[in-house]
Amino acid sequence: MILVNTDYITGKEFDMLGLVQGATIQSKHIGKDIGAGLKSIVGGELAGYTEMMIDARNIATERMIQMAEKLGADAVINVRFTTSAVTPGAAEVMAYGTAVKFK
Repeated sequence: MILVNTDYITGKEFDMLGLVQGATIQSKHIGKDIGAGLKSIVGGELAGYTEMMIDARNIATERMIQMAEKLGADAVINVRFTTSAVTPGAAEVMAYGTAVKFK
């Protein structure tokens, strides 16, 4: 599956199949939350949250790809990600784009 954040793929003509998306809500356990709170006092990367967001993006992307495959897509164009805080320590990540079929 080809994923691009542009509205074209060089050298390819395609038909649009429709919007596809994938989402997940992820959180860290209380121990990681406490560690992140302490880290925020001294500054620096909150590695536990970075890891959580990487995992969440990967899950959301895989779910978007699965939806595109069900439509028979060859690629997803205009891929975008969005995030939102659901509760303290938990975030939703959504991946979305337009599924296309090559001519």
